[in-house]
Amino acid sequence: NRYNHEPLRRRKLLMNRIEITRITVKTREKGLTLIPLTVYFNDRGKAKLEIALVRGKRQYDKREDLRRKDDERQMARMRD
Repeated sequence: NRYNHEPLRRRKLLMNRIEITRITVKTREKGLTLIPLTVYFNDRGKAKLEIALVRGKRQYDKREDLRRKDDERQMARMRD
């Protein structure tokens, strides 16, 4: 009943078995990662979570972003 529930218990993932197996295979084999996009509450007060399968950045992409951010910082310093 409502007075003796376990707040930290494991919750069921409301997906089809096929969807769950597809996601687990992709995360294990292809190096994809499962991340939460949004968390919200529906009309009945249940928490909902939107998830996405994403691929991490390549090393050269990271270097490129770091260079761009560094350049922007230097430009901001020059303006001040």
